[in-house]
Amino acid sequence: MFKKDKKVILSTFLAISSALFIANPIEAKTNKDESKLEAYLKFTRVLNLIEDQYVDEINTTTLINKALKGLLANLDAHSAYMDAKSFKDLNIQTKGEFGGLGIVVGMKKGVLTVIAPIDDTPAQRAGIKAGDIILKIDNKSTLGMTIDETVNLMRGKPKTKIKLTVVRKGESKPLVFEIVRDIIKIHSVKHKFIYLDKKKKEKVLYIHISSFDSKVVDNVQKILKNNPNAKGIIFDLRNNPGGLLSQATGLLDMFIDKGVLVSQKGRDKEENVVYKAHSANTNTKIPITVLVNGGSASASEIVSGALQDTHRGIIVGEQTFGKGSVQIVVPIGKNEGVKLTVARYYLPSGRTIQNKGVTPDVIVYPGPVNKKKESELIIKENELKQHLKSELEKIDNNSTVSDTNTTNENNTTKTTKDKKKKVITKEDLYKDAQLKSALDILKVLLIEKGN
Repeated sequence: MFKKDKKVILSTFLAISSALFIANPIEAKTNKDESKLEAYLKFTRVLNLIEDQYVDEINTTTLINKALKGLLANLDAHSAYMDAKSFKDLNIQTKGEFGGLGIVVGMKKGVLTVIAPIDDTPAQRAGIKAGDIILKIDNKSTLGMTIDETVNLMRGKPKTKIKLTVVRKGESKPLVFEIVRDIIKIHSVKHKFIYLDKKKKEKVLYIHISSFDSKVVDNVQKILKNNPNAKGIIFDLRNNPGGLLSQATGLLDMFIDKGVLVSQKGRDKEENVVYKAHSANTNTKIPITVLVNGGSASASEIVSGALQDTHRGIIVGEQTFGKGSVQIVVPIGKNEGVKLTVARYYLPSGRTIQNKGVTPDVIVYPGPVNKKKESELIIKENELKQHLKSELEKIDNNSTVSDTNTTNENNTTKTTKDKKKKVITKEDLYKDAQLKSALDILKVLLIEKGN
């Protein structure tokens, strides 16, 4: 009786759909409308087939939710269907404090990759690095998961433990980090000085921006106001995962006096927005260099790319992450929603950063000397997923993995000292080849300027 009823429902649906289709002769003429109807009918047939014959009984709501989840996940890495729990978690994230690790992740080459750990957070103190591939969260494999699913797993009550298994270039075995969640509080802007001539008190400002939160522009303006005689600026955007577009454009507007800063273009004309510079209160004279790496993403790529395109700054370091798309969250009913990519960002020259990133003007690898040769774990893109599956099998078969302590005393001590020290010494510079290169380039710019 149940199957007969379903066949009757399906037949009725087909009849009504066909009638509606024939009743509108204008639409019937287009191949687009025909193919759309066929697609809807195909979906309905498959849905009914599963409900009738799948080994386990599944209700229609569950099936539709699964279909929506797969549909959005297959569009791109940032679009997602959010069920009631995911939608609630998103609201918690945007409206208040939550327990987490202080880690920003993205999908790169189809696998979960650390864009950057945030400074002074559990992830950074434990030793998580930009570029790490997260293979497992506790005992769950991340292969096939969406970003939202992995973020939900990593978020939790403060003071609870979580275990991350990561694959890192240069390491022959996966690394395991046991991290204690905490309330994430971000101090996004810090600054120090580099003296060019102590006797003359000539100095360069080193401004480290860890993320583009709502206070970046105000903080940078205060630093510049308190240091009017600074000869130049080094912006450090390494491991900066992005943040608010308004803060990125606000920072650019402080140093670029005309033209396009960034634009976003989408299929819907309402999503097409151009952000332009204003001449008021703009410093177009002070030389600027910018440090970036593979952990620089989104807003930090907009800033570095725009300074590069307008020839307002020299970019130093490594290729950035390549995250240049715009998402909106649309509620579906009371408790569910859809996160959908609706546009892409474009730099002043018209180029996009999505999946490409920003290539520095001067490539410099990290460390005190030239980049050392990477050891055994060098992964080709087309072999990446297969390699990760084999790494999972090793772990599941109790193969040895490198273990890492919950806390790193050396990192914690270093962070504490850095907070107190406001001057970057020659010794510090020789430990950081990228920073030293940025300073050397700034000195050249000062010579050209006649300072």
